Amino acid sequence: MTNNKEPNNSSPQADEVSHAASGVVRLDVSAVNSAKDRELYNKRQQIYPKQVNGVFRTLKWFAMIVLLAIYYIAPLARWPRAGSTSDQFVLADFEARRFYFGPIEIWPQEVYYITGLLILAGIGLFWATSLFGRIWCGYACPQTVWTDLFIWVEGLFEGDRNQRIRLDKAPWSFNKAWRKIGKHIVWLIISLATGGWFVMYFNDAWEVLLGFFNGTAPISSYIFAAAMTFTTYSLAGALREQVCTYMCPWPRIQAAMMDHDALSVTYRSDRGDPRGPHKQGQSWEGRGDCIDCRQCIAVCPTGIDIRDGLQIECINCGLCIDACDEIMVKIDRPKGLIAYDTHDNVERRARGESSKINFLRPRTLFYAGIFTLVSGVMVFGLLNRTTMDVNVIRDRAPLFVKLSDGNVRNAYTVKVLNKSGEKREIAIGIEGIVGGQMSAETGRIVEGRLLVDAEPNKVSSQRIFVIAEPQKQNGKSIKVRVVATDTKTGNRATSKSVFIRGRE
Repeated sequence: MTNNKEPNNSSPQADEVSHAASGVVRLDVSAVNSAKDRELYNKRQQIYPKQVNGVFRTLKWFAMIVLLAIYYIAPLARWPRAGSTSDQFVLADFEARRFYFGPIEIWPQEVYYITGLLILAGIGLFWATSLFGRIWCGYACPQTVWTDLFIWVEGLFEGDRNQRIRLDKAPWSFNKAWRKIGKHIVWLIISLATGGWFVMYFNDAWEVLLGFFNGTAPISSYIFAAAMTFTTYSLAGALREQVCTYMCPWPRIQAAMMDHDALSVTYRSDRGDPRGPHKQGQSWEGRGDCIDCRQCIAVCPTGIDIRDGLQIECINCGLCIDACDEIMVKIDRPKGLIAYDTHDNVERRARGESSKINFLRPRTLFYAGIFTLVSGVMVFGLLNRTTMDVNVIRDRAPLFVKLSDGNVRNAYTVKVLNKSGEKREIAIGIEGIVGGQMSAETGRIVEGRLLVDAEPNKVSSQRIFVIAEPQKQNGKSIKVRVVATDTKTGNRATSKSVFIRGRE
């Protein structure tokens, strides 16, 4: 007896066969999405960089100490400035609208100097990258400097690489707890010192330092300090290599700055391959110098294998060079299996040709030329920088006033900027008007010029009136020039405007 009743529950295999037979393919969306998630969003593998000694580790320590010293000393240093509101060596004083860099005092009208500094910083970074690869990332980037400091603190509490790995795998105990808690407390102290110190670049350092702990500092200081503390703690303590790999745009940009002649940390495969374990007493014939010890991976702060070639994660810190050199000394092989080298040199040696380093290339010469040009313009501007400026704002309502005697009067607001630290007597005159006469609300007129006192490091504002006979002027709108002259030194500053004659 045949049962024609269809089953209530069919198996996935039966469904797949039936849909395939009918020409309809059903996709398991959840399975596909799950596979994509596993493929695109792998769980982060914790990196435990091993401590190493050597030339490049010493250079990194030196760079860290110097850069941190500059960061913490710069706002505390003083530079005497006569008549100025601050004697702090480096200060961005937004309240007074000034930027101070040692003897240089930049006013809002001179913001182009800030632009020049930014251009120099950018071109300098391009130039260094074209010569030595990501040397900025390996030694001078704030992320690198503070991450190095955090890893050093981590080593003090938890030990070197193998000890940290064992500690993380061990169950929680008093020993594990105090080491972890102590590490994070020191990290937070360093982060607070970093964030709190950054605030001092925007306020008087000694006042903020004293007021920060007794509650008298501005509320903005606490907000900025908290924000910088959080970012330092999270970026240098938790994210570390992920900042360099995923958050920073520079690894993607640097490819445009480099070529095959740019120096970078390189595994010399022409010497190291074929690689593999080596026992004492075995011959080195027919094999490379790399014994596959993986020490270059163990010390890498981003966890890469430099033997795989140039990678976006590599910051060119050179620690793998130190680690490899240690091994080469132990196995009595020459140092330099990993070194600063070029891609082309590896290929040249593989062909039996000699290596060469070429620093004078079109791109390096171009960057050097642009850097020199901008530097020259900046130096020339600073050397010829005036300590006085004048600006004229002409009244627009009304454009002019016709007086009862037929003459025409125009009104102007003249602002004299005294950038020096001394009080100056300034004579204000106007040129370009035939038979013009000047009057003012304040000050005194001497020989057709208005004498005013300009206070040090301030802007003095004067309202002046110019009266002239319209018949004597050439045109309805006459170009004029306001001239401000230091009566003592003879220094001059000028500003252009117009005199409206009006209808006759």
